[in-house]
Amino acid sequence: MHKLSLLFTKDGLQYRISKNKAFLEESTFFVSEETPENFIEQKLGEILSQKQFDEISVISALNQFTLMPADFSAHELGFDLISYNSEINREHEELMLAVNKKFGVQFYFTLPKKYYLEIKNIQKPTRFNFSGEQFLNNLNVKNQKEIHINLYHNQCEFFALEEKKVILYNNLDVNSEVDFLYFIMFTLSKIGFGTDETSFFVYGETTENETFISELQKFVKSLKIVFDNLPQKNFILN
Repeated sequence: MHKLSLLFTKDGLQYRISKNKAFLEESTFFVSEETPENFIEQKLGEILSQKQFDEISVISALNQFTLMPADFSAHELGFDLISYNSEINREHEELMLAVNKKFGVQFYFTLPKKYYLEIKNIQKPTRFNFSGEQFLNNLNVKNQKEIHINLYHNQCEFFALEEKKVILYNNLDVNSEVDFLYFIMFTLSKIGFGTDETSFFVYGETTENETFISELQKFVKSLKIVFDNLPQKNFILN
């Protein structure tokens, strides 16, 4: 059975076609000053119309989300909760929910309705998920203070965990490595995580963001690169 995996990020779209555990095809498209206004929508249409697959996995890493306890049940408030974190046009967004039972949290998130409808119109079995839930589900956590950072192209998401409990999650546009480093250090001070007692784990586009990683290493005692998103190794798409 062939599976199409789609990952939507701040300014990009990545797809992968796999059969069982074998990767058959993979590519990434990024918006630039030269690309047309609806570039991602065009690429999505090409992928859906030209590729052969039996099921679809869709992951949104777009930073329109909110994190709540897993037992929160007032789902009708999803859009309201997201609006506290980011601007949102309800008429043009599809509201979704991703639950992580392992850590007892859930994410309300959105995907542009134009993407959602185009994917649903293919009429293939489809699973929608949020990158934060997918990321969290892949973590091996110990009874300590930990920061897990997943780096994308011009974007990142990170978790702060203590004794296997989620303390904080955020998903940010990254235009400046210095600003992001400051934000990480500011976050540590606010949640009481000391740099010497906290273990840092970095995933994703580590090669593209090696300057940020080298600067972070100057301030923290323990840092490990876990995954690098080399071709066919993007664990978020698995």
